[in-house]
Amino acid sequence: MATVTSPAERLVILEGVSWETYERLLAEHEDQNGTRFTYQEGRLEIMVLSARHEQPNRILAMLVEAIAEGLRIRLSPLGSTTFRRLELQKGFEPDSAYYVGRTSTLWGQEVDPAVDPPPDLMIEVDVTSSSLNRFPIFAAFGVPEVWRYDGSRVAIFRLEGGRYIEVQTSAILPPVTGALATQFLEESRELPSDEWLERVRDWARAQRRS
Repeated sequence: MATVTSPAERLVILEGVSWETYERLLAEHEDQNGTRFTYQEGRLEIMVLSARHEQPNRILAMLVEAIAEGLRIRLSPLGSTTFRRLELQKGFEPDSAYYVGRTSTLWGQEVDPAVDPPPDLMIEVDVTSSSLNRFPIFAAFGVPEVWRYDGSRVAIFRLEGGRYIEVQTSAILPPVTGALATQFLEESRELPSDEWLERVRDWARAQRRS
């Protein structure tokens, strides 16, 4: 089994990992929130999270939730729920994920990716390592939209023809653009959280009325 480690990025990559081993590791870390596992046909990535990663992840999640509230769009948060499918030999845990515009029937239940739909919207934060190599996994599950923050800007990706392309405007939470999400993210560093959240909600309410 080949191993690649990157202490600076807190990332471990294992090659030749069986599906059974992947599932055992998931079970062993079920109650631990500080680790993400990504599996693709024997290749396992283990990411140990840090504040540098989680702070923008949480702010972007708050941004999505505040915009949805202002637009009066229903959200069902999924957090970093594990999505895995044996027949695809793939599995992942998003930084943040949501069902959008639908009533979730999964409250208090486990998600079964073989039966339940994929998330409508996912957030991926790439300040310590890139998520681009995971995009084919998201595509295999049919995730329609991914917001990716690379440490400097938010980019919105839509699934089209089996692959992701960068687009200007979100189809899940219109009329949000990547540039606007980046602007709000930057403003969150300068403003008190309550003032910032109200600013975001006010913007969303104004879009609803226009």
